[in-house]
Amino acid sequence: MNRPPPPAMTALAVAAGLSLAACGGGGTGEEGEKPIAGAGQEGGGKSASPTASPEAGPDRPKIDLPADLTMTFEGGKSGDAVKDAVLADSAERMRAVNAVIAGTAPENVLGHYNTGKALEAAASWVGEFEKAGATVTGEVRYYDREVTLDGKKAATLSFCADESKGFSKDAETGKVSKTPVSKNSYVFYNSRLERNDAGTWQTTQIVSTRGAGQCQP
Repeated sequence: MNRPPPPAMTALAVAAGLSLAACGGGGTGEEGEKPIAGAGQEGGGKSASPTASPEAGPDRPKIDLPADLTMTFEGGKSGDAVKDAVLADSAERMRAVNAVIAGTAPENVLGHYNTGKALEAAASWVGEFEKAGATVTGEVRYYDREVTLDGKKAATLSFCADESKGFSKDAETGKVSKTPVSKNSYVFYNSRLERNDAGTWQTTQIVSTRGAGQCQP
């Protein structure tokens, strides 16, 4: 975890020395970059959402995670239907990246929840795992998720990730690369999403700050 990964990608450590994400960061900025304007203004409650994907439909791909990876999303219900849709599609975006890395979902699901620079970064991030021969395992928790709507088709979302129980794993041997828990096990995200014509809130930009004070336990 000591060396930051490519721009705006946050990480779990692997034996190869790369910092590899259990959360699929992507976007246009470096870690520690100035937050996206408007993020972190309003939000929902603290109830945790199950790892299971919402029911798949003709416009929503089914995303399955491997049995040894758990992703928990707190604050899934804000009381506002539009904000709840933003929260749900952002969570699916994070799940989709890890599912592709783990080989439990095809790579084309990345394009359902990402567009533009975020899509390019997500695909590149998957490629980093492939080159390292690594996958992900353990538990990642997402919390303090706060949505600000910008009209009817745009929103900003900020949230924290607890990666203290998430690790990379050698895809061939199954060996898990565990690292000590530190302040860098906690990551703050700012993201921007836009609603496409099919009704999906796609991530267009995501910026992260590892070791952020507001995410520390």
